[in-house]
Amino acid sequence: MAVPVEVAAANLDVAFRKTHTNRVHLCPLDCADDLPELHFGPNTIRKLSATELEELVDQLRLKRTFSKRSFDAANFSEFTWLVVRETVTIDERVGTRAIPFFYQNWAEDFGAIDPHKSTYPIAMESALAFLMLAPWEEWTESADVEWRCFRIPWIYTIDDDIFSRPANPPSADTLSWQPDIVYDHYGQEIDLGERPSRWDLKEQVTTELPTWVNDQAWSEFSRAQVSPLFSSPVLHFLLRAYRSSEIDEFLANITVIDSALGLHSDHGKGPTARLVARLSSLLDDDAGNDYRRLFNTRSEFVHGRAMEAIPGKDRLRARRLARRATVALVNAAHQVADREGYLDKLWVAVRKGK
Repeated sequence: MAVPVEVAAANLDVAFRKTHTNRVHLCPLDCADDLPELHFGPNTIRKLSATELEELVDQLRLKRTFSKRSFDAANFSEFTWLVVRETVTIDERVGTRAIPFFYQNWAEDFGAIDPHKSTYPIAMESALAFLMLAPWEEWTESADVEWRCFRIPWIYTIDDDIFSRPANPPSADTLSWQPDIVYDHYGQEIDLGERPSRWDLKEQVTTELPTWVNDQAWSEFSRAQVSPLFSSPVLHFLLRAYRSSEIDEFLANITVIDSALGLHSDHGKGPTARLVARLSSLLDDDAGNDYRRLFNTRSEFVHGRAMEAIPGKDRLRARRLARRATVALVNAAHQVADREGYLDKLWVAVRKGK
């Protein structure tokens, strides 16, 4: 397991001089059904063999660092993975990379809230937000109960900077497994152990998903991210809806539309009516009417009024409206230089139609 002296010396020389590092974020798609292999920009979705996983995580280095833990490549190879790659600028001071604790600014306000801080690495958040534009709710067999087609319980990041300590390898037990039982021709039960749990998808996902997740769509999404239409935290709330559940998920999806189509200048001018009008113009009248009703449900909860359980169909409608509105903005982003002007045009278009 030891590295030859000459190789170690050469690696150290490169590491001391480097200004950038390559990172790979391994994201298990827990509960995912069979998905086609997908490529979008530097990112991929596919199954990885045990050998591929061991090479990615540098299993030998992990064994040297964690004598009692290893990356369970054999079990992890049974899952589908989102693999996100990025190159980032690093501090040329080796100490900040090797022992960042010693370089911490202790005068910092640790209770301060950074409204723009991401939960995941930014490259990972972009990839996941892009995936959330696909109509997963149309492909799952139990959309009223769970529209997501996979969960991402954790991210394992590999950094090729040798001064960055590897992360503790996760356990395969953190993912979802179920008994794997079959029956022989005599009807006798045969226990094969366990296999990954799956949320069933409709067959058309195999042909339809690649039309949403591809290099061209990724390129258009990447351009849209830096456009004025996404200067508000639309994608932040889209991701929050994915990561949340029940009422928090519902509220986040409603807030996606507010963030996407709302203006500060709307205050005092019937802001909800303007949101409804813009959504109707952007999508269709049914979308506007659905949003009005769902927003009223949201208000009942926020303001503490008596309310019944929110039906699964309304939970799904909120997700669908949030996704469709975001997709429409991505499609329009290349021709919009002024967000406020664009949203005003949506409002005026509805007013003229009356």
